[in-house]
Amino acid sequence: MLGAIAGDVIGSVYERNNVKFQDFPLFSGHCRFTDDSVLTAAVAEVLLEGDAESHEAYVDKFHEFFHLYPDAGFGGTFFDWARSRSRLPYGSWGNGSAMRVSPIGYAFDTLDEVLAEAKISAEVTHDHSEGIKGAQAIAAAVFLARHGESKASIKTEISQRFSYDLRPTLDEIRPSYRFYVSCQGSVPQAITAFLESENFEDAVRKAISLGGDSDTLACMAGAIAEAFYGGVPDPIAERTIKHLDTRLRATVEEFATVYGNDVL
Repeated sequence: MLGAIAGDVIGSVYERNNVKFQDFPLFSGHCRFTDDSVLTAAVAEVLLEGDAESHEAYVDKFHEFFHLYPDAGFGGTFFDWARSRSRLPYGSWGNGSAMRVSPIGYAFDTLDEVLAEAKISAEVTHDHSEGIKGAQAIAAAVFLARHGESKASIKTEISQRFSYDLRPTLDEIRPSYRFYVSCQGSVPQAITAFLESENFEDAVRKAISLGGDSDTLACMAGAIAEAFYGGVPDPIAERTIKHLDTRLRATVEEFATVYGNDVL
């Protein structure tokens, strides 16, 4: 999950100041964690507390983390849902379901279990079919990557299972790409950034270079890249951790220890 958070922190500077190139400063004084990191940690805590398969646990944890970090940059509909402590989903197809799902790719032994849990984590808010599909696609890609599947195999599995068109290259996507908050408008692009990458940092840079919802694109691409490349490089991991508060850092460290990805 640290790969997702690193992507979020690095991309946070470029969400409203898009770049269409890869040669940009990786960290700056304006980097911060956003709602992507907050809700990724929330999903991780549900799993750490043994509450998998519980819709209620996800609702409770999302409410808790929203009220801990109300200024993290949540989308408007989620903000209203969490602030009012609603317990009903709101039919979203937004990429919020996919940006937070990466811990699930580490916490289960089979792809079927990952897909089932990703669905549960998504549908407490994002119960639209596209919202569920986006979460399942990222979780599945993380699972496949950490189990040593090749990029070609991951591409085929995601394309066939979720009907995402992963044929366009980043160079073809980039010129006309704009800010999309939908899963269908951002999840395939983030996966493509990973597929074309040479290493973890390159995946994050490629995702951000598309423009658009930069922190979320980098969060999703970074999540898969961490699993595929065997972790987050130490310099990036160390700088990312410095941007987290005590609560978030503790969750990241515990998750890394429990699920065998202790790279800190």
